Amino acid sequence: QVQLVESGGGLVQPGGSLTLSCAASGFPFSSYQMSWYRQAPGKERGLVAFITSDDGHTYYIAPVKGRFTISRDNARNTLFLQMNSLRSDDTAVYYCKARSSEGYDYWGQGTQVTVSS
Repeated sequence: QVQLVESGGGLVQPGGSLTLSCAASGFPFSSYQMSWYRQAPGKERGLVAFITSDDGHTYYIAPVKGRFTISRDNARNTLFLQMNSLRSDDTAVYYCKARSSEGYDYWGQGTQVTVSS
């Protein structure tokens, strides 16, 4: 079955960096658009970035543009999110999502990122 497992979260000081990973299995990873979402306490889950399946086109929300980089390794069925210059308002649970060409969405269980001094 489809499985998405995030890792790499943790506690980091403001200005620091983290790299999140999402290991995928049970579906043709290279054919799926992949995304990172986040949910801060008391807020709704929202899109952070996505990367397309075909040409690897990327999109970022304005608050993370220039600080975060989404990438994928189709040979390893893994999605990444490199996060630099982290701020306190980046604190959230980060989720990866896979979307099939038919529009079905699959979610991971999330990984906590806490930015605090």
